[in-house]
Amino acid sequence: MSIFSKLFGKKNDENAEGPVRVGGMEDFMTLIRVYYQAVMAAQMGISNINFLPDLAVFKRTLKVPTQNNKLGIAEKSRCKKMLIEIYGLNDNFFKEIDASVKKNCKNVNDIKSYLFMFQGFSQDLMMVIGNLMQWKFRMPSLLKKMLRNMTEKTIDDILTKTDWKDDGVRKTCHNIRQYKHALGYSQEWMNDYVYNIVLLAKKEPKPKA
Repeated sequence: MSIFSKLFGKKNDENAEGPVRVGGMEDFMTLIRVYYQAVMAAQMGISNINFLPDLAVFKRTLKVPTQNNKLGIAEKSRCKKMLIEIYGLNDNFFKEIDASVKKNCKNVNDIKSYLFMFQGFSQDLMMVIGNLMQWKFRMPSLLKKMLRNMTEKTIDDILTKTDWKDDGVRKTCHNIRQYKHALGYSQEWMNDYVYNIVLLAKKEPKPKA
């Protein structure tokens, strides 16, 4: 079993259909959660690793040594390196996460509400993206630049457009703008986050009936 299989809880199942995809959307979202938890541990001095379950699995599986007797520092660096190498994210993407956590999490009691807010932001954002970019998901992965441009145009519409025909979409876009303001993320950060998910979603095997 590979390190990735252990890290992401994937077991070789002889009854499974097809190989386990390493570096897919599930892996991306898991590493994102690990990075958030590492930032929280480092910034707030959390020492109880069991309080951060994804970080605990990451640290134990990859045997990441604790740096300067402080949880989160080495784990954050290792996770960031993996996200950059596998998914091509840039340094500003991580700086915005660091700043967002610092702004919203003053103590451990803020963590739950922050993660709940981010989950709402992410779910609403991907729901609208799926609604607006439905046919674009069928574009060949070779046309990455075109898909990137379309993703950026869709996010710009979500953040600026007011004349939506669907009232549900309009309300969800309003919620996304409020989340964005509260979390402190830039439009460019949203572009990077959504583009990676859209690109990885295209590569996921389709479920069989």
